[in-house]
Formats: sequence, structure tokens, C-alpha cells
Amino acid sequence: MTRPQEFLVLDDRFKTCIKPTAHVEKLYEGTRWAEGTVYIPAMRSLIWSDIPNDRLLRWDETSGVTGVFRSPAGHPNGNTIDRQGRLVTCEHSGRRVSRTEHDGTITTIADRYQGKRLNSPNDVVVKSDNSVWFTDPPYGIISDYEGIQGESELGVNHVFRVDPVIGEVRSVTTALDRPNGLAFSPDERRLYISDTGSGPTRGQMLVFDVNDDGTLSGGDLFAKCDAGVFDGFRVDTAGRIWASAQDGVHCFDPDGTLLGKVLVPEVVANVAFGGPRRNRLFMAGTTSLYAVFLPVNGDKLV
Repeated sequence: MTRPQEFLVLDDRFKTCIKPTAHVEKLYEGTRWAEGTVYIPAMRSLIWSDIPNDRLLRWDETSGVTGVFRSPAGHPNGNTIDRQGRLVTCEHSGRRVSRTEHDGTITTIADRYQGKRLNSPNDVVVKSDNSVWFTDPPYGIISDYEGIQGESELGVNHVFRVDPVIGEVRSVTTALDRPNGLAFSPDERRLYISDTGSGPTRGQMLVFDVNDDGTLSGGDLFAKCDAGVFDGFRVDTAGRIWASAQDGVHCFDPDGTLLGKVLVPEVVANVAFGGPRRNRLFMAGTTSLYAVFLPVNGDKLV
């Protein structure tokens, strides 16, 4: 039987990023909308979200077994880990960003801005200074499918930064119609953000300069998706961006060149590097969890 094409090389530089003998594997099937992949090194496990089913799932790397990590879970979307190895989760119906402590209790990191409830936090990253950055589009309050239908109290879709010392929630940009995925460059001097809205930056990924005081400047076009829109994405140690899209995962050089694609038979919503050497790319593909081994390494275990 002939295997379907799994890699699309668009630039010769992509050839060093893939192994033709390393195939895309389906690890699990049975979600309604898979999102929020994050690898937990201490658990040798991949945690990800099944938003409509209101649960977090856990795939055990040592056994290959998948089970429910937590349900109900606030209709979880994006996940990451902080510098202390704790799970940080964006909750749609909880309208908050939460942290799972080492003892299993759950702490609210942010649920309001200037006294008003957040929309529905979507994706999240933690900087090396322990500040928490997240996007807040309205997907979890539009209907009861991915959360609980409700009104936006903010009226605007922000990208927020939570101060690591005093916990202040600060808006860093409202330049995107519906900000979605986000990730820092390896040196944390740049922040990439995708837009899945209907405005002029729909389907684009913008890049901002990160200033020393935690503010952003710039907001230039980095890339435009040629298959649907970019959702979640992560960065490898060389600064390449691995972005989810309608036909799989698109790999971009830091100079903005589309190097190639990992082709997946379902729409991909998010990705994460994992495994003991961070060289396994996990992909949340609508109803399934996929993975592929690569000859590159993900940045900062997220």
C-alpha cells in the first residue's frame, strides 16, 4: 500500500528539518475539537484539550494509553507549563487562565481586566521572567459548543500580560481582530501572534518587538496562511515557527520563508514539542492526536 504524502518540501532548508523515514502517527482518536497540546516532562505525558467535551486528556508516553486528566475542566483550550513545571490552562467557560498546582489544586491566574470578566482565554505562554501572556478572543462565549454563551464585557479582544510579581493584568495589544496562537522567539525579543478573525489581518501571523518593560511595539506581518488560518504554534531552538493550519503544520524560517509542511489528514489546531529530547512534534488534529519525530528540537519544553 502506498503511504500518503506526509511532508511537502518548499525550500531546501526544510530537508534538514524532517526525516522521510519518520512517519506521522495517529496516537488517539475520539475528540470533537482537539486543542492545547503541551508535554509534561515529569509525567512523560502529553496533555491536550477536547473543548466541546469539556475535558483535558492525557496520553502516556510510556504506555501509549490515553485517559481523562480532568473533566469538567472549564472547556479548556490552550495549555502550557510554567517555569516550575505546573500546568497553565485557558478556560472558555471559566473565562479565566488557571494553574494546576503540584498538589492538584487549581489557582486562578487571571479572570478579569479592569473589573470586567475576560472573554474566553484561548492560548497562553509563560516567559522566562514568569510573566503569563495570553490571547482573549470570544470563541468560548459565542455559543454553547465550546463554552457557555454570553456577552463580552470587554467589547474588545486583547492580548494580555500578567505581571509575575503583583499579578496585574495588562493589555499589550488590541491590534488583531481575534488574536489566537502566540509564541516567543527563543531569545524572547519577539512575540508572534496569529489572527483567526474576519478583519484585515485574518489568516496572518504578526510579529511584535518585546520591550524590557513588558510592552509590545511593531506588529508587522510575518506570514500569511495559504491553507485556512494559523491557529496555535510553537518555535524550535533555531527560531523556526511550526504553525497549525487547515492542511497540517507549516514550518517557517525566522526570515518568514515558508520552508515546508507536515501534512495531516485533519485540520490542525495546535502543536507542541515533546519527548525526552523535545524532538517529537505533537499535533492536535480535530478528532485525533498525531505525532511525528523530527531531527530538530523544540524550544523551552512547550
